[in-house]
Amino acid sequence: MTAIHIGISGWRYTPWRGDFYPKGLTQKRELQFASRAVNSIEINGSFYALQRPERYAQWYAETPPGFVFSVKAPRFITHIKRLRDIRKPLANFFASGVLELKEKLGAILWQFPPSFKFDPELFEDFLKQLPHDTEGAAALAREHEPRLDGHASTETDKKRPLRHAVEIRHESFIDPHFITLLKRYDVALVIADTAGKWPYREDVTSDFVYLRLHGAEELYASGYTDEALKRWGDRIEAWSHGKQPSDAHLIDPDKKPRARKSREVFCYFDNDIKVRAPYDARHLLERFHLDKDLATAPGQRPAEGVLP
Repeated sequence: MTAIHIGISGWRYTPWRGDFYPKGLTQKRELQFASRAVNSIEINGSFYALQRPERYAQWYAETPPGFVFSVKAPRFITHIKRLRDIRKPLANFFASGVLELKEKLGAILWQFPPSFKFDPELFEDFLKQLPHDTEGAAALAREHEPRLDGHASTETDKKRPLRHAVEIRHESFIDPHFITLLKRYDVALVIADTAGKWPYREDVTSDFVYLRLHGAEELYASGYTDEALKRWGDRIEAWSHGKQPSDAHLIDPDKKPRARKSREVFCYFDNDIKVRAPYDARHLLERFHLDKDLATAPGQRPAEGVLP
């Protein structure tokens, strides 16, 4: 089967303790537990502040073989600098330890604020600067600011492809030229379910598909019904087989995605407020029989020796 990664956005949430995380599980073992209950996690602490190489290395060590992380890029670049004068911030981000995830690094998520409008020239300049393999990322990391000297990660153990996905929240991006740019630079458009709050489009612009499910009816809170999860499962299955759902909601219906036998799919549930995300993720994993390789189950105390 084509790789399908289904998981959660973040893993440290107080309401999850004693619910998704069984009673008695210490906080320092939460990642160990979560990474054996789903097969992928989107790191979101990196959005708020630069992490350190030793932290990424620790996350790598605590998760099982075959596990995949995606990493949310810093809001300093997207929300504060708003893509202007970002060469050094980009270098700092890649020097902060992302490459310590090695083969467990899935995709980089670039989320833009609702106030950020589509500026074709500015956006293309941003896309041009994104490295598309780990060697390019390491080279960019070596341009980091002096303040990172002594605690920067600027090497890669192996050359691997590096994927990027863009999440938009302003209607001005509903522009065919935006899709043209994403395809030109091989960057995915995030398919984001935001309970109708922000634009929802399903254009496939790269060799992978990236979904963020923030809540069906209430942003960050409401869960997904069995019917809704079946619908998402059907769509994931179509994308994973290189197809496009017949009712896909597109920015540019005239630009068909490049024909492929398969596409890798990343799907993250971000409806975490009411502890729905891990259960919804697990439901979809079961749909694809991906739970059989997972060593822990939501709310259940792991067997002796399962966690390192």
